[in-house]
Amino acid sequence: MNPADEDPQQLDPVSLHNARTTLVQLLARSGVPSDAAEELIGLVGAGVLAGAHREIAGPGRTAPGGKGELYASGWLDGARAVTDELGDIAERALRQAVGADPSDDPSGPRAPVGRMEAERAKVAVTPLYLSFSTVSDLDPEVSEQVLTAVLGTLSPRQRAAYAGRLTRFATDHRLRLARLYAEFGPGSAIALHGRYSLLHSPTSLAVLERLVTAPSALREEWDAAELPPAWLDGLSASWAASA
Repeated sequence: MNPADEDPQQLDPVSLHNARTTLVQLLARSGVPSDAAEELIGLVGAGVLAGAHREIAGPGRTAPGGKGELYASGWLDGARAVTDELGDIAERALRQAVGADPSDDPSGPRAPVGRMEAERAKVAVTPLYLSFSTVSDLDPEVSEQVLTAVLGTLSPRQRAAYAGRLTRFATDHRLRLARLYAEFGPGSAIALHGRYSLLHSPTSLAVLERLVTAPSALREEWDAAELPPAWLDGLSASWAASA
């Protein structure tokens, strides 16, 4: 076979379906339900498309030189049309992955938090927390309830991008968070049990982000989950003290 006859840039639909099905089946063997696996795959695919759109739409792209202004103008118009279409495709892929209908009323009831959404939040928040503190014990069931309350303040689309939101929050407030966890978190003189208990858990970083960004919505979800009000009060007090 002549390698020149192959097109390395193309993956035919059957092979793509085969790869997707293989991944879903492998994840199923690890206990991941097929719908959760499909959601993860969909998010990765939407992210790849969004990344390609950002790269193509980035500054500095110019038409090939030496062919005249008319050619350059047509080339740029064509590139812009392709870029816009790619952006639309990325948008549709994201909506399909998170199951968000763009016609939904944003003021209406929020969608229930799914298991995979909570797992993604847990994966996102743990390394960020470990950059400020050490792991301390908190009931895993309570941690799940806390993350569910946090994610309940967000739409499915916002939950899909919550890892990036958390990272920006940790970066923007790094010095203040470092002071907070040094004074109130694991390794401090503050006991594990009490109003500052949540600071001994990675979930505290997610709660802090929502407490700063959407305090009313967080308290509503917190009360609905019947979580200890003292934990939110403790976070508010420690956040103010670390300013």
